[in-house]
Amino acid sequence: MGTRPILVHVTHEAANKMGGIGAVLEGFFTCQSYLDAVERSIIIGPLFTTEGSVLDRLGPTGEVLYSSFDGLTQTGYASAFSRIESFYGVGIIYGRRTFVDSQTGIKSSPEAVLIDVRKADPGPVNELKAKMFEEFDIESDLYEHLWDFEQYVRLAPAALAVLKVIGAATDKTVVVAHEYMGMPAAMAAILDQTCNYKTVFYAHEVATMRKIVEDHPGHDTMFYNVIKKAHQQKLYVEDVFGPQDRYFKHPLVDASKHCDAIFAVGGLIADELRFLAPEFESENISVVYNGIHAYKTTVEEKLNSKRKLQQYCFNLLGHTPDFVFTHVTRLVRSKGLWRDLRVLEHLDDAFTREGKTAVMYMLTTEVCQRRSCDVFEMEARYDWPVAHREGWPDLSGGEATFYTAIQEFNAKSTSVKIIFINQFGFSRKLCGSRMPEDMEIIDIHRGTDVELGQSIYEPFGIALVEPLTFGGLCVFTNVSGCAGFVRDAIVGTNPSPKDGTRNIIIADYTSIDGLFPEIKDLLAINRAARDRVEVAESREVADEILMLLPKSNSELAAMIENGRRIAQNMSWDVVINDYLLPTLEKILHTGTTVRSTTKISANMQR
Repeated sequence: MGTRPILVHVTHEAANKMGGIGAVLEGFFTCQSYLDAVERSIIIGPLFTTEGSVLDRLGPTGEVLYSSFDGLTQTGYASAFSRIESFYGVGIIYGRRTFVDSQTGIKSSPEAVLIDVRKADPGPVNELKAKMFEEFDIESDLYEHLWDFEQYVRLAPAALAVLKVIGAATDKTVVVAHEYMGMPAAMAAILDQTCNYKTVFYAHEVATMRKIVEDHPGHDTMFYNVIKKAHQQKLYVEDVFGPQDRYFKHPLVDASKHCDAIFAVGGLIADELRFLAPEFESENISVVYNGIHAYKTTVEEKLNSKRKLQQYCFNLLGHTPDFVFTHVTRLVRSKGLWRDLRVLEHLDDAFTREGKTAVMYMLTTEVCQRRSCDVFEMEARYDWPVAHREGWPDLSGGEATFYTAIQEFNAKSTSVKIIFINQFGFSRKLCGSRMPEDMEIIDIHRGTDVELGQSIYEPFGIALVEPLTFGGLCVFTNVSGCAGFVRDAIVGTNPSPKDGTRNIIIADYTSIDGLFPEIKDLLAINRAARDRVEVAESREVADEILMLLPKSNSELAAMIENGRRIAQNMSWDVVINDYLLPTLEKILHTGTTVRSTTKISANMQR
C-alpha cells in the first residue's frame, strides 16, 4: 500500500478471543502481509470486569502498562489518561496483547485499550446520542436500558479521546467497527470535526437477518429463497418482514451505510446488507473472507492424531471406532446441530450393514469454560462426558435440551455414538483423566475424518474448514460464507472441480424446486416443510460422506495434499492481499477533507 494505515479495531473481544471476531484478529496479527501493510494496530473495547489481578486484565498474553484500577502507570500517556478518566468518568487499561502462530512463529503485539464505562459521565454520552439521532436517525432512548447497546455508546467518546492521546488520530487512521458493537465509535469518528478518520463496518454477520433466520420455523429454507425473490422485486427487509427498529442492533447496523466502506465476510452477507435498505445497493461493500491456516502434515501425523481420538473413545466407551466425526462450535440455534443427528442416523444404518463403527465428538457449550477441578469431579462422580446432569457446573438449560436429543440418538443407534463435550478447550487438564495425556486442540482438527457444520446461518465458519489442510472431509451448507471462498479456492488449485470436491461437501437445505412461487408462499414455510427438505438432503449428505471417506492411506494422502492446496488459496495472506488491502487502499485515497455534518445530512436524504 502507498500509505501504511493505523487500524483501530473496536470490538467486544479486545481482551480475549471469544468467537469469530477474535479468530479474525488472531489471523490478522499473525499474518505477515497484514503486519507489513499496517503501520500500527490498536484494539479497543469495554472492560467487562474489574475482578482478578492486573495480570488478568488483557488476557493470558497481555502486558498492562497503565491501569487506574491497579495503580500502574508504566507509560508516558499516564497523566493524559488520568485527565480523560476525570473528564469522561471512565477507567482505562492500556497495554499490549501478544499473538503468536505456533506453526509459523510469526508474532506481533498490538496495543490494547479497555475502558470501564459503568460510571461514565452522561454529558459527553448524551451529546453523542443527540448527534446520533440528528445525523443517523438513531433513537437511543429506545435502547439505552439495554446494556449491550448502552455500553458501546458510552465507550465511543472516551475511545476517540484515547486515540488522540496516543497519537493515533490521523488522516490515515481507519476506525474498524467490528459488528454493531463498534458502530457508535465509528459514528463518533464520522462526526469528529478535528480529524478525517476513515471508517469501516466489518460485517461478521447481519444481526437483523440472523434474528429473522433463527426465529422463523422455516429457517434458511425460507429466508434465502425469500431474499432471492425480494431482490427480483426490489423489496427490502421491512417490506417483507415489517419494521425492525424494535431490535436494538438493527439501527446500528443500518447506520453502517455512512461508513467509507463495508467488509462482508461472505457473499451472502453482502446480499443481506443490500436487503437492509435501498441505500445499501450503491454502498462500497467488499467481500473480505475470513482466512484459514495452511499447515503441512503427513499421513502418519494425521493418523497419530486420529489414534488419540480413537483411544479417547476407547477410554470412554470401551471400543475403538473406525471413523471419527467432529463438530466444534458454539451451542446456538444457528449452528443447526439437529441436522448432524439426521445425517448420523443415515450413517448408522450404513455402517451397521458394513460392520463399521464411528464416534461423533460434539465439542460445544453455551457457557464459559468449566474449571478443571469441576470436570474431574464430574468425571469421577457420574462418568462425564459420557453422562451428564442438569445444573452447574454441568448442563445449562440449552445444553440439557440438546443432550436429551443426543441421549435419544445413542439409545437407538447401533454403530455410531455421540460424545457431548460441553467444554471450551480439548486437553486432559480441561476434559478429564481419560483423555490422552498428549492431546491438543489441533488433534481434533487434524485427526478427524469428517467435520460436520450444517448451519442455518453461518456468515463464514472458520472452524468448519480448519480440518481442510489436514485432509479432513468438511461438510457445511451453501449458506455458509466459506462456501464461496472454497469455490474460488478450488478453481485455483489446478485439479478438476471433481477432484476439488473430494474434501468438501456443500449441503443445500434451501432447494425447494419452485414449490413456493410467491414470497407469501415462502413465508409460510413451516417446520414440517423444512423437515421434509432436511430428511431428503441429510440422506444425500450421508451418501456423499460414505462415497468420499478415504479407503486407503494413498487416498488419504491425496486428500491431505488436495486439502492443503485448497487451504493455501484460502490463507490469511490471500485474504489480506487480494481482498482487504485493495479496499483499504481505495478509501485512504478518496478525498482528504474533513467531513461535515451537512454532508452526512445530505447523504441521509438520498
